[in-house]
Amino acid sequence: MSAGLLRNSFKEAASAASFVPTLLDQLPNAIVVFEVETKELVYVNPAAESSLDLSRKSLEGQSLFDLFSDNLPLNRMVEEVRMGGISAQRQELVIHSLPGSIHQESVQAHVVVAMLENPRLMMMEWFPIDQQLRSERDERVTQQVEANKQLMRNLAHEIKNPLGGIRGAAQLLEFELPDKGLYEYTQVIIKESDRLQTLVDRLLAPHRKAHVIESFNVHETLERVRSLVLAEFPHGLRIIRNYDTSLPNMLGDQEQLIQAVLNIAHNAAQALSEEIRSGVAQIEFRTRIARSVTISKQRYKLALDLHVIDNGPGIPEDISERIFFPLVSGREGGSGLGLTLAQTFVQQHQGFIACESRSGYTDFHIQIPYRTQEKVA
Repeated sequence: MSAGLLRNSFKEAASAASFVPTLLDQLPNAIVVFEVETKELVYVNPAAESSLDLSRKSLEGQSLFDLFSDNLPLNRMVEEVRMGGISAQRQELVIHSLPGSIHQESVQAHVVVAMLENPRLMMMEWFPIDQQLRSERDERVTQQVEANKQLMRNLAHEIKNPLGGIRGAAQLLEFELPDKGLYEYTQVIIKESDRLQTLVDRLLAPHRKAHVIESFNVHETLERVRSLVLAEFPHGLRIIRNYDTSLPNMLGDQEQLIQAVLNIAHNAAQALSEEIRSGVAQIEFRTRIARSVTISKQRYKLALDLHVIDNGPGIPEDISERIFFPLVSGREGGSGLGLTLAQTFVQQHQGFIACESRSGYTDFHIQIPYRTQEKVA
């Protein structure tokens, strides 16, 4: 039987008998089904598409060994199961992306190779070992950040009331002073009160403004951010567009997303001061679709996968675990609110934001569930 016929017979039999493809499509782990003799793929689930960064259409029909040709432990697992000594093999392996895919990377994964009821078919399933650890870490960070935000909101309200009284008292005192030379001191009180008032307003701002849902093009949003950043840094900085232009309009609060990305990109540009002077500074905006993602224990079929990547010095190690906390800044004179607000805006879209940083490479990764007008209707 040809691989094409085998592929069709697998789908027809599964559909008629147990709806296997439908079930496998919903699983979070990457799964491929392949023909025992030729190793040709006859089925790829969405999680495998996302893991390999290629579509099912381009993967089906390729050989398993085309995907992982240099992976001798995997080849050994397949052969041992094929020879019939055992029904399944489990092992921790390093999985490489398919050559030619967008993201060339390797991940440590737990891999299962097993025979199916159809003796002509085998299945390979894998998931990153750090996936569960990352999920648990993200949950802890989310809870900690939420507690910090609640603390800051309460503190901001407590500060706001006496600030007004301090400023008013300083103004009244200024009117009563017989010596105008003393105005300098009352002006210090008034100006510092105003500065603190602005800081408090920024802390409270995300929770005052209503969450506006509209349909918008994410690339138009990024172009607005790009224009704003380049207007402030017109020389020595290049902003690279790495867009998946096939993305449809998504539903969300466009102004919040603009502000979130702008805060990240602006921080990146400020950190690139040395690179800008040398004319080698660059920031990359990258958009993709992520399939079958889990965010805060909620499963989503599709998500916006947005990266803001720069080639700057990286985030100081002593604050790398706290960069999203309020008032934490790696730059002298920084308010430490830009990333806090960015995280708040992303979380209001049920998304998450994470950061990977080292010298010469910082990647802020945003994932937001992809909702479209059609799905709402």
